Amino acid sequence: MVRANGAVSLRELARVVQTSEVTVRRDVRALEAEGLLDRRHGGAVLPGGFTRESGFPQKSHLATAEKTAIADLAAGLVTEGEAVVVGAGTTTQELARRLARVPGLTVVTNSLLVAQALAHANRVEVVMTGGTLRGSNYALVGSGAEQSLQGLRVSRAFLSGSGLTAERGLSTSNMLSASVDRALVQAAGEVVVLADHTKLGTDTMFQTVPTDVITRLVTDEPPAHDDRAEGELQALADRGVQIAVACVGASAGERTRQDVPMPTPRRGAPQGGPAGPTHLRSAATGPTPPRVADLAPRRR
Repeated sequence: MVRANGAVSLRELARVVQTSEVTVRRDVRALEAEGLLDRRHGGAVLPGGFTRESGFPQKSHLATAEKTAIADLAAGLVTEGEAVVVGAGTTTQELARRLARVPGLTVVTNSLLVAQALAHANRVEVVMTGGTLRGSNYALVGSGAEQSLQGLRVSRAFLSGSGLTAERGLSTSNMLSASVDRALVQAAGEVVVLADHTKLGTDTMFQTVPTDVITRLVTDEPPAHDDRAEGELQALADRGVQIAVACVGASAGERTRQDVPMPTPRRGAPQGGPAGPTHLRSAATGPTPPRVADLAPRRR
């Protein structure tokens, strides 16, 4: 599976081989010791994954349930008549499918997949950047894309990437994609990062969004006993990033917009007063997963 897709989550491996994540994690450690793969938080990638980027066909089959839950929760941030930027990626494509139901929305994007998802939406205006088509992820990149974003201003940008760490923020494996993502960020009043748990703690070549520029992270619950991923979430919260955790497996109706109140504009300093920013999770029913909920900055 790793060879075919470039990366795979522990959840998916456990589901396919019909065993526990604990057993899969032990086997992954053994394979890493033999140099056959590299471990990442919540998953595994082919060796040399620091620079390698999977194409759209591979990414579209990875962490599909997690991406659906994240998109459901993130869509609640958008209100009628708003103007937003949506970057390229399979998670942002899922988000775009939900934004098609928001009337009066204007979406600026460099992604053909995002534009396609919104093409037939009533009362949604889609603005495409210029640029050169990058076939591996169906995104427009290059100077044409960046120049078309100059002078643009929207309320928020929704972006994903190849990895996310508290130290460097969001990153990607491709220089052209990173450059366009930086231009998208400059056009937005605040930045919302969509990243499933397999990207937490993963660092790739090119930084796109520094941590202190990220307003909010929408992610899913890391697997049980993944202390490193939970530690990464806490470190992001300590840096002022608001954390919203989607409940995988809950229906869209259980991830309604009131779970994610509209954040206040943020550039530089975190919002929320002396007690720090508000940290959110889905209000889906069922037992509350431990440790990641209600993240708040630790007192220093």
